[in-house]
Order: sequence, then structure tokens, then C-alpha cells
Amino acid sequence: MYQLEEKIWFWALGIIPVIILLFLVLQFWRYRAQNKFADKNSLKRLSPNRSVFKGVLKVVVLSLAFLCLAIALVNPKVGTKLETVKREGVDIVFAVDVSKSMLAEDIAPNRLEKSKQLVTQIINNLASDRVGIIAYAGKAFPQLPITTDYASAKMFLQGMNTDMLSSQGTAINEAIKLATTYFDNAEQTNRVLIIISDGEDHSEASTAIAESASTDEGIRIFTIGVGDVKGGPIPEKRNGVVLNYKKDNQGETVITKLNEETLKSIASAGNGVYINGKNTKSVVDEIRDILNAMDKTEFEAKEFADFKDQFQWFLGFGIFFLLLDIFLLERKTGWLKKLNLFNENL
Repeated sequence: MYQLEEKIWFWALGIIPVIILLFLVLQFWRYRAQNKFADKNSLKRLSPNRSVFKGVLKVVVLSLAFLCLAIALVNPKVGTKLETVKREGVDIVFAVDVSKSMLAEDIAPNRLEKSKQLVTQIINNLASDRVGIIAYAGKAFPQLPITTDYASAKMFLQGMNTDMLSSQGTAINEAIKLATTYFDNAEQTNRVLIIISDGEDHSEASTAIAESASTDEGIRIFTIGVGDVKGGPIPEKRNGVVLNYKKDNQGETVITKLNEETLKSIASAGNGVYINGKNTKSVVDEIRDILNAMDKTEFEAKEFADFKDQFQWFLGFGIFFLLLDIFLLERKTGWLKKLNLFNENL
């Protein structure tokens, strides 16, 4: 297990392509200038020890130096001690709708990105609860099993998009069915399923399945609606540019609307509540109050308790490559002449 302490310093890696570009520009300028001064044979007699390979090697070494120094600034840490700790919390599974209707921009920036923001903020306000993630459209797909690793949860969450499932539609019943397999029957924890969707459910069975999951599995189901009841078109984009809007078989622009009634009925059947997702802070506060009111169940979790800095290794290599670059001269050495790289001795 590793951690990156100062990710902002990854921007320093942008120096490397600048170095390579400057080297190429310099080589091109030097080539043109030398050709104006003398022909190729004369240049070889005037500068017999000039080496193309050593110039390339210096750029590679300098790039490696900046790479190591940038990583040193990021300060990667490696977990060295795995401990089993006892924690108290609730098991929460997030079911995120990734159907094409979630691309509608009736809520900024669009329904799917708003859903990601909501889940991220909820996770940021958790203490010791376990979380899992499900993606669903026409079918449901397990994205992340129950875990206490919030960083991984947010990473998997950001990778979700409307192209990850080929089966289109919105089948909330499939997400509920899959969620029932997430919870460990050996550990009778409090179980929560939070469905984030626009409510355009294409299945008639969702309410019945939600009631069954609540009664038989003890899962409380909460729903968060994203979108606007007035609706909006579904943009079709390429490279971030809107090319068209999705149309039906009659050539009419499809208007997708937030269906709060479906989400309310599912939440009611699942012994939960429906929350409108327009205001992120209100959603986070309400979910936090609901979770705090629940009894916390003790469970065991394995986690890395001791992380050690690793920046010193990269700092050392960075300094080594910088010193190596200083002592590398752009001329042939004895061993390089014997190798005859790039036919330089001809």
C-alpha cells in the first residue's frame, strides 16, 4: 500500500518535454549553422570527437534527474505494517446510474458528474463506515466491493462513465439485487443502499425488490434524485463539443426528466427516504444525520498503520543523475569510439 503526500508536484514533470523540445530545436539550429559553415567531411576533420550519441545521452540523463526530483517532491510513502483494527460503523453501498440520460445538463455540470460530486462529498464526511460502489444502466456491474479504503472508492468513482456498460436503459431493480450480495452475512452490520439516479426506471419490479431487500436482508434504501423535473435534452459530444442531441425513432429530440415519484416509492418500500440532489450540502448533511442516528456495529478491518517516506531514494538518484550530466561531455570517449555507435567513426 502506498500514499502520495504532495500530488501537486506532479506538474514538475512538465519540465521533461520542455527539455526534449529545446534539445531538438538546438540540434536543428546547430545542424543548419554547421552546414552553412562547412560540408560534412570538413566538419569531421575539424571536430573529430563530436558525438551525437553523447548529446542524446545527456538529455536522457537530465530528464531522469528531473523525473526523480519531481517524485521526491511528491513524497511517496509505503505502508510497512498491516494491522487488524476494530472499528464501528455502517456498511454503505452506492448505486450510481450511468445510463445515457445521466449526460443531460439540466443540473450542472451534468447529472453523472453531479452524482459523483454527491458521493465524493458523502464519503469525505464518513468516519469509520465501510463503502462499496455499483454502476448500473440496463444491467448492474460491481465497481468496488465493501472497503474502508476511501481513496480507492473515490478513484473508482471518478472512472465511471456512460460508456462502461453496453446494456443501456435504467434498471434500478438490477442494482438492488446486486447490492444484496455486497453485505457479509457473517457480520450483521447495519446495511444501507444509496441509489443516485434520475429515476427513469425502465423496470416495473424495482419497488417490490426494494421491499424484499428491506424485509429479508435488512437493507435500508435511500434514493437521491439528480436532474430537473422539467427535464433536458441528452447531448451527443465529441472531444467536449456538442454535435447533436439524442433523438427518438420519429426524429424528435429526447427530453429526459427527473422522475421523483419512482425514487420516492423505492425509498418508501426500502424503509428509507428520498432526497433531492440539487443542493450538495443539504444532501450531505441529511445523509450524515441519518447515518449518525443508526446504531454502529463493530467490525474488524485490516489497514496499513505505519507509512514510511520514500522521497530520499528519488532525491538521491536525482542528484546522481544531475552530477552525471555535469561530467558527461558532448564528445567521444575511448570506449565510445570502440563501440562506433551511429557509425560516427566512418
